[in-house]
Amino acid sequence: MQVVCSSGNQPPAYFYELVNLFLAIFSSNFGVFFIYFMNKSVPPWYIYLLNLTSGLSWKSIYRISTFLKFLIFNTIGYRKKVILENLRNSFPEKGEKEIQNIAERFYLHFTDLILETIKYRSCPPAEVLERIQGDISLVDKLYDEKKNVVFLMGHRGNWELANLFSSLRFSHECIVVYKPLSNKPFDRWFLDLRTRFGARLVPMEHIAAELQKPRTKPYVVVLANDQSPQPASAYWTTFLHQDTGLFRGVEVIARRNNLTVLYADFSRIEHKRGFYNVEISLISDDCKSLPKNGILEKQIRLLERDIRSQPFNWLWSHRRWKHARPAGVPLGLIPSQ
Repeated sequence: MQVVCSSGNQPPAYFYELVNLFLAIFSSNFGVFFIYFMNKSVPPWYIYLLNLTSGLSWKSIYRISTFLKFLIFNTIGYRKKVILENLRNSFPEKGEKEIQNIAERFYLHFTDLILETIKYRSCPPAEVLERIQGDISLVDKLYDEKKNVVFLMGHRGNWELANLFSSLRFSHECIVVYKPLSNKPFDRWFLDLRTRFGARLVPMEHIAAELQKPRTKPYVVVLANDQSPQPASAYWTTFLHQDTGLFRGVEVIARRNNLTVLYADFSRIEHKRGFYNVEISLISDDCKSLPKNGILEKQIRLLERDIRSQPFNWLWSHRRWKHARPAGVPLGLIPSQ
């Protein structure tokens, strides 16, 4: 989406460039770039502006976020049709007033994520650590047992913060699976952000080879697994009342490398903007004993539970259900699996 203004008293052109920049930066978090940026070179001042914004105080960051929420959603209406459709289909039991209230909370959550992500580019380690609370003793125990781990999460909380927190707090070598961006200056900016504290970023197509390399200590693979895959290759199940395809890659990785599979949920702490609570659950410490697609089924049930507990805290602007289940493809676990 490119922000434009066609009539009336217009603010300076750079104002819309700034809004487009923030929109594009956030969309890059889940690998979707607006066409506006895919076909343009990035002026150096864009990156300078990001770094300048990163140096602002948290108070200023959230003031900008509140303004962007009003501009992007309440004025421009960015993806409101998609967001409301997703919410109505996911919560058919809720009335329209409650759906609208969830959407309003999501709008501010969305713009908070944009500005928080920019802020994390420069904030010190202590600030990263203090913004997530929760018991991670299970991860420490697995490290002591020299167990390799795959760490699954959905797009809840701030996943960029989760990646940085993992790098700082876990004793494991931290490997983050990602999709490189077509726009090279933004790709470099995000690489610098995500590797600030020692994480290794590995494209999904290279992760199999990466995990075969010799290592001196156990590793943890961190990835979000709630995006929309190609329908023909997906595992299909019911999620939030809708036929939903899931990437199979995480299950292949876990089984091939005999990894312990963990799930992490990042809920927002109410009335404490920018602070999150992590809850870590064991999906399996013997994934080969599970039926085929059993890891995916367990993860999606946990994610569904957590979305229901805090509905605004998920990426509702994503076209998660843009693909239909192909004819003849079974839904959910079946006995032959």
